Amino acid sequence: MSARPPALLTLRGIGKSFFGVRVLDGVDLDVAPGEVHAVVGENGAGKSTLMKIVSGGYAPDTGTIEFAGQPRVFGGPRDAQRAGIGIIHQEFNLLPERTVAENVYLGHEPKRRGLVDRRQMLSRTAELLATIGETDLPAEAVVGRLGVAQQQVVEIAKALALDARLLIMDEPTAALADHEVELLYGLVRRLQQQGIGLLYVSHRLTEVFDLSDRITVLKDGRLVRTMPTADATAEDVVRQMVGRELSSYYPDRAVPADIGAVRLTVRGGGNRKLRDVDLDLRAGEVLGIGGLQGSGRSALARALFGVEPFTSGVVTIDGRPTRLRSPRAATRAGLAYVTEDRKGEGIVGRQSVLDNALLASRAVVPARSGRAARTARVRELLAAVEVRAAGDDQEIRFLSGGNQQKVVLARWLALDPLILLFDEPTRGIDVGAKSAIHDLVRRLARAGAAVLMISSELPELLGMSDRLLVMRDGRVAGELPAGATEEDVLALAVGTVREAAA
Repeated sequence: MSARPPALLTLRGIGKSFFGVRVLDGVDLDVAPGEVHAVVGENGAGKSTLMKIVSGGYAPDTGTIEFAGQPRVFGGPRDAQRAGIGIIHQEFNLLPERTVAENVYLGHEPKRRGLVDRRQMLSRTAELLATIGETDLPAEAVVGRLGVAQQQVVEIAKALALDARLLIMDEPTAALADHEVELLYGLVRRLQQQGIGLLYVSHRLTEVFDLSDRITVLKDGRLVRTMPTADATAEDVVRQMVGRELSSYYPDRAVPADIGAVRLTVRGGGNRKLRDVDLDLRAGEVLGIGGLQGSGRSALARALFGVEPFTSGVVTIDGRPTRLRSPRAATRAGLAYVTEDRKGEGIVGRQSVLDNALLASRAVVPARSGRAARTARVRELLAAVEVRAAGDDQEIRFLSGGNQQKVVLARWLALDPLILLFDEPTRGIDVGAKSAIHDLVRRLARAGAAVLMISSELPELLGMSDRLLVMRDGRVAGELPAGATEEDVLALAVGTVREAAA
C-alpha cells in the first residue's frame, strides 16, 4: 500500500466547552487530499461541534488547526470558506422564497458591471446540478416548492459552488432515496479524483463502509479510535460507539398473537399523486412502506392524515367509513403523523420543549378543558420517552435530532392515538437514538396501536416491519412478508418483477 500523502487538514488536541460542559476533549484528526475520512458517533459524541470548529463556526478552546500546511485561526465561516473549506449541513440552511441559483450562490453571486449577473448565475448553477446528475432540477425553481430530497441536492450544489479543497458532508444523504444516494456516491468519487478531501459524517454505516478510506469514532467528546475502513467491521464500529452489538439494532417482530383486527382500510384510494391504493392495517402490527423517492410513500401518509386528502376511494377505521379531509379530522379520528421533515413541519424551533409537546393537544382539546392535567400528562410522557433536555422550558431547536423526535412522539401519545403514521422517523438520528425510537415504535404496536412506517433505509424497513408494501408510481406495487430481502424490495420498487395483486 502506498503511503498516504501529506495531510490537507490536521487537528491536534481540539477541546471545546459550553457553559462549563466539556463537549470535545483532546481530539486529533487529519484528512489527506482525495481521502474520505468518516466521523461517527452517537448524538452528543461531539461530531457536529468538531465540524463547526473545522468550518469556522466555533473557535476551539484548546488545540491547533493546520490547513494546507499553514496554521489557521478562523474568525468565522467566511474565513474557512475563503481558505477552501465547504460544509453541507445536517439540517437545511436554505432560503425557501429564493431560487435554487440564488441559494447556491448566496453571498458570492457572480457580478457584471457591479450588478448580479443572473444569466451567469443560472448557467453556473445548471452546470453544478449536472455534475451531480440533477439535470431535471431547474436553476430558477423556487426552493420552498421543492421536496425534501431536492432541497438536499441544493445544499450539495451550494457547497460545491465554493470550490472547496476540503468538503464536510454532515449527514448529506439523510433525505435522499436510494437511487439519489447512488448519485452522491458518484459525486464523492469524482471529488476524490480531483484531490478534494472529505470529512463524511453519517449515521448510516453502509455509506461509511462504502465510501470512506478511514473511520474515526468519537464518544462523549473524546477520540475512541481512528482505523482504516478496510480493517474495520460494522460490529466493531457500533461496539465502540454505543457499547453494544449490532444484532440488538431492532426489537423482535410481532408474533401472530400480537396482531389484532383490521383497524384501517383503504380501498381504491387516489388523489393527484396516488391511484388505486388498497391496504389493510391491523392493530398490533408495524406495516412498512417502501419504494423510491417520488413513488408515493410520503403522499400516502399525507393523504391518510388529511394533508393532501384522498379524492377518490373509501377509508374505514374500525369498520366505519371515515372522511379524513384535514389533519384536524384525522387527529380526531385517532390518527397521529410524524412527518419526514422534522425541522420544517414537525417542530417549532423557537418554542420550548413543553410547548412543542402540547401542540396537538391544544389543537383538538378546548383551551379551558383540563389544562393542568393535560400539561402534567405531557410532562409524564416526555419523561417516559426519555427526552434529554436542560428542562421542558428549553427551546427545542437546541436538542439533538433524536430528542426532538421523542418530543414529537410525546405530543401524539398525549392523544392516545389508534393509528400512528411514521415517515422517516429516524432520519438524521444517531445509532443509539435510532434504537430508542425503534423500541418506542414496537412498544406502541404491542400496546395495540396500528403503525404504518415509511423508511428509505432498507435495513430499518426490513428490520422493523411485520409486513411490507412497496410503492411505485403512486400505486402499491406489491406486498412482502417479514423476512423479505433488500433485493425483493428493490425488484418491486423499480418494476423488475410482476406487480402483486392488490
